Amino acid sequence: MPRRWAAACGIAGPVAFVLGWLVNGLRTGGYDPLTDAISQLAREGAPTRTSMTLAFVAFGVLVPLWAGTLARELGAPALRPVVSTAGLATLAVAAIPLSRDPGGAQDLLHAVAAGTGYVAMALTPLVAAAALRRSGHRAAAAASVAVGLVAGCALVATLLADGSGGFQRLGLTAVDAWHVAAAVWVLRRT
Repeated sequence: MPRRWAAACGIAGPVAFVLGWLVNGLRTGGYDPLTDAISQLAREGAPTRTSMTLAFVAFGVLVPLWAGTLARELGAPALRPVVSTAGLATLAVAAIPLSRDPGGAQDLLHAVAAGTGYVAMALTPLVAAAALRRSGHRAAAAASVAVGLVAGCALVATLLADGSGGFQRLGLTAVDAWHVAAAVWVLRRT
């Protein structure tokens, strides 16, 4: 895939995901983004299920298309499977929504898919940091470590806190912004 197209995927996937939870959250009465998880917007029976699922699918398809170019541009082959895992896990989240009645096996499978995606997302900037440091991009490497740590801590807090929506959004959005910044960097190099 040409670098420009891949970089466009690296922008469009994260933007579609963030816009999905932002717009759907705003149009859902009683939904609190600081306490309610993003997946609640795609729960079976939710009025925003279709549009939030489309946002998950956009991220899940576009980010793996970006993964190979990102790995090549940064000289970090390990990025490709990590970024692809984040995307594929998000497709699994879309395919296995939270059930209408919470607590069953479907919700457990959903949690496994979401957890896999969270770990891959938090690892992405950390894996990139070593390659950035090796290539002399020390500030970008430090920023990547910071993003990875923020994402990892926020996503752990998501598991530990009753009001997990805010931590979830902080962690995921930090990495989404990292992807967009990396894609813009690739576009500027072409």
